[in-house]
Amino acid sequence: MMPLSIGDIVGAVGGRLVQGNPENTINGVSIDSRNIEKGNLFIPIVGERFDGHDFLDQAVDKGAGAILTAQDVSMPTSISVIRVRDTREALWKLAAYYRSLFDIPIISITGSNGKTTTKDMIYAVLSSKYKVLKTQGNFNNDIGMPLTIFNLDNSYQMAVLEMGMSGFGEIDRLARIARPKVGVITNIGLSHIEKLGSQENILKAKMEILNYFEDDCIAILNGDDRLLLSIKKEKLPFRLEYVGTTPNADIVAENIVIKGEEGIAYDMHMGDTSYNISLKVPGVHNVYNSLMAIATGLIFDVPMSLIQEALENFETGDMRLNVFNTQDGIKVIDDVYNASPASMKAAIDILHDFKGQRKIAILGDMLEMGEYAQGGHREVGKYLAEKGIDILITKGDLSEFIGRQAKDDGMSEQYIHHLKCNKDVINLLRTLVKEGDTILVKGSRGMKMEEIVQYFSKGRQ
Repeated sequence: MMPLSIGDIVGAVGGRLVQGNPENTINGVSIDSRNIEKGNLFIPIVGERFDGHDFLDQAVDKGAGAILTAQDVSMPTSISVIRVRDTREALWKLAAYYRSLFDIPIISITGSNGKTTTKDMIYAVLSSKYKVLKTQGNFNNDIGMPLTIFNLDNSYQMAVLEMGMSGFGEIDRLARIARPKVGVITNIGLSHIEKLGSQENILKAKMEILNYFEDDCIAILNGDDRLLLSIKKEKLPFRLEYVGTTPNADIVAENIVIKGEEGIAYDMHMGDTSYNISLKVPGVHNVYNSLMAIATGLIFDVPMSLIQEALENFETGDMRLNVFNTQDGIKVIDDVYNASPASMKAAIDILHDFKGQRKIAILGDMLEMGEYAQGGHREVGKYLAEKGIDILITKGDLSEFIGRQAKDDGMSEQYIHHLKCNKDVINLLRTLVKEGDTILVKGSRGMKMEEIVQYFSKGRQ
């Protein structure tokens, strides 16, 4: 982070300097008193279960040089104290100010599924030519994204930021801070439909990423998504670029070759030009993710040779289609980061395409689906039966509907197991699984399906 003066911070957040020299500077921003570094600004966030103001003394002891506060506090005279109405809002204002100091393009990504993989692919492509900052981990909300922006310095040429949301107004807030030059929307699914009520409302919420676009900005959209394609009819002051597998798209994938665990390949067409794209990562959904990375790379003049090389070398992060083999000859597809009907079906496709004597799906509940919960789980069950998966193990409450529908669609009841907790699943696996099996583990984050993955990765102890 570039140093910021206390006076600049006061002006940016609309605060009042209670004590300290406005010419003093801070060299970083933190909301966690445990990882404060000397000279940092500490911003105490008030959450549902904690109040950062309770940790002001610890932050000062760790070396904080300044604090924001929404409360009257008594601090050593060496500490700059800035009083604000709301510390979370002050974080947003400060991040927006800090972002304005950099005349660089920001690429923002949102969507119901595939945000993080698309973000990482875009980063891989752009990094082949530029120095790029990107969102780390799940820092895609109104706390994490501002903190990511504070990592900018003059060495970066652009940034790739993921934007998550659960309701209206959340992406608008992030876009107002980041002011993206390119906005990417991967798809419109059922994630967060419990709060938003319909896919049309999810579309509206995702479209907030474009709220602060100027004439020279570009939106990259999935042309195979019915709702995103409908935007084409609107007269917008900025450019739309579609990717997909049909003539609706500006950049098209054809001749898709599924190579199981070895990945996927396809021919990418754009006008009269064509290129072969090869991916190590499996799954047809990664065709769309990579097309969006290609579109972004071309916007910023990355040569196709570098784009092809970056995508060919791309690997996913932990819990996102991480494939490994156990010592006793079992292949595990770890895709436990999150789950929705669309991503469940994509993972089932991968399980189907992999080699293995038996294909076993271990699926947990898909959460935050409201009145669509039963229907969404039944949709997955129907798809699983159609794909001929050999054994189904469901865990939780809602996932029982996956098994019920799979049975209704022809899967034998003797190969369907429904359990309530991870411990019971692991106990079943001790006797059920054998050499040569290929196993998919997937569910919403709240289901803690990684505990099942750990059973395999730690040698089935």
